[in-house]
Amino acid sequence: MNRLMITVSGLRGIIGESLTPQIAGRYARAFARELPAGAILIARDSRPSGLMLSEAIGAELISVGRDVIDGGIAATPTVGVLLTEMKAAGAIQISASHNPPSYNGMKLFGPDGAIIDSETGAQVKAHFDRDSESLNPESDSNTIRHIEDSHQAHFDRVLAQVDVEAIVKCGFNVLLDSNHGAGGLLGRRLLERLGCQVEILGEAPTGDFAHPPEPTKDNLQDVGRRVLEQHAAVGFCQDPDADRLALIDSSGRYLGEEFTLALCLDHVLKQRSGPIVTNCSTSRMAVDLAASYGVPFHMSAVGEANVTAKMRSVGAVFGGEGNGGPIDPHVGYVRDSYVGMAMVLESMAREKCGIAELAKRLPQYHIVKKKQKWEGGELSNANDRLIAHFSSATANRLDGLRLDWPDRWLLVRASNTEPIIRFIAEAETESIAAELCDSAAAVVASSV
Repeated sequence: MNRLMITVSGLRGIIGESLTPQIAGRYARAFARELPAGAILIARDSRPSGLMLSEAIGAELISVGRDVIDGGIAATPTVGVLLTEMKAAGAIQISASHNPPSYNGMKLFGPDGAIIDSETGAQVKAHFDRDSESLNPESDSNTIRHIEDSHQAHFDRVLAQVDVEAIVKCGFNVLLDSNHGAGGLLGRRLLERLGCQVEILGEAPTGDFAHPPEPTKDNLQDVGRRVLEQHAAVGFCQDPDADRLALIDSSGRYLGEEFTLALCLDHVLKQRSGPIVTNCSTSRMAVDLAASYGVPFHMSAVGEANVTAKMRSVGAVFGGEGNGGPIDPHVGYVRDSYVGMAMVLESMAREKCGIAELAKRLPQYHIVKKKQKWEGGELSNANDRLIAHFSSATANRLDGLRLDWPDRWLLVRASNTEPIIRFIAEAETESIAAELCDSAAAVVASSV
């Protein structure tokens, strides 16, 4: 990725190439124009470049008359909670999520503690592109305030959603793979309070990732073996900013990210009744669960901001994305690996069974995710050819192109954060899902 990628709610680039401290400061200045009066919170994941960007952003915000709250290294969902606790005007999380170490980025939060919406994001981008208007500081005495403990409020909110003592009584043996990201800081505190015997892989937030940072099956082979060797009841695997969670069962088998949200939904809907929301690339397990519990199901475009906007508009009791990102509005409108861990443990405690058995009780599908490089450009011709090629499917252009059949679905969309096209398919067998992805990739390759 040799160009800066600006999305609805932030930006991402390669440090020293498409993303520099000067660019980060300029983007922060553009963001400040869209915020109400008040201090702006800055935090970061564990990437070594994060401190440099944080200092540049803080200096820029001070120069345009803003007080700054420095949250240090913290998970992305922690930032959303801390922002509301501090009553800040907004927040900037410095993170490139699952991208390699050479990348970094900025995620923008509004004063409500959620990722900013598309309209605000468009205004920030317009200010950034124009960059001709300056902000006049109201004071020359603005300060940076450093927070000693950024995690307590988030810790309290997560614990308030589960039966702590029921989990404690089980004394689960748990392995947490934080992979030297930001997740271990709150991860140990939370799991130990839940009475778990905890081993953490990559606990120190150094950014020196022990394996590629996206929590996929291929990247977690060694972690699965460690779960088995340690006789752990469950393996929890976070991405660097800890808003995503993948699961490994006690046999060392990778259950994946899709089961994180599905298990949380199944658990929550036993206790709360109301609408749920997932994005259009999430497993149909959510659709089936909504039907089985008799609650409305709503689908949004891909992207956390889109999911949370839909959740709010329909009054959802829970939601999230199938990339391992559950969203509990009682904690915050941010994808949250800690919510996932706490709810999975509570479900295991209440049902008195292991995570493999819980997963087995869910509707069983196979989801396949593939990608191919894409340097940008128009995809409408490719989408038209896909619709013609898969003529028996129902087409939906909510986000990219989604094609639905009674027993399977396919989504083709350009990524907002990487120069790739994603192909995601789900069916009753892995071979059918894989064939859908391969066929679609062939059609796109011949069209773009």
